[in-house]
Amino acid sequence: MTRSLRRIPVAAALVLLGATACSGSPDGPELKVSGAYIPQPALADMAAGYFTVANTGGRDARLTSVTSDLSGDVTLHSTEDNRMRRVTSFTVPAGGRLTLALGGNHLMLTDLEHKPVAGERVSLRLHFDDADTIDVRVPVKPAGYRPGD
Repeated sequence: MTRSLRRIPVAAALVLLGATACSGSPDGPELKVSGAYIPQPALADMAAGYFTVANTGGRDARLTSVTSDLSGDVTLHSTEDNRMRRVTSFTVPAGGRLTLALGGNHLMLTDLEHKPVAGERVSLRLHFDDADTIDVRVPVKPAGYRPGD
C-alpha cells in the first residue's frame, strides 16, 4: 500500500470524529461574577449580598446555594410586589445573566461571625448544580452605597 493510500483511513476517521463532536450536546455554562458587594449592615447579625452572574455558555446554570466565611447561614431570596420570599435556586440563563440587586433577588447572610464594616472583604462561594463553584472576594460598601455612585 502506498503512503498516500494509508493516510485516507486516518483522514476519514478525523472527519468523522469532527462531525460527531459538532453534533454533540451544546456547550455547558460559562459563568463570570461581577459587581459583587455587601452593604455595611445596620444589624449585627444580618446582612445582604448582591452581584451579577453572566453566562456566555450554551446551557442554563442554576445557583443552588452560597456559603461564606462571614455567615453560618446564607439563603437565596426573591422580592416581588414588595414581598421577600426564600427560594431554593436562581437560574442563570444561557447567553444571559442573573442579577441580584436591591429590591429584587438577593442573598441574606444571617448568624454573622461579626458585623462587617465598609472596606472589609468577605468570601462567598457560589454553588451551581451543573457548573463549577465560584469563589468571590466581596467588598463591604458603606450602608447607603448604590452601584454607579
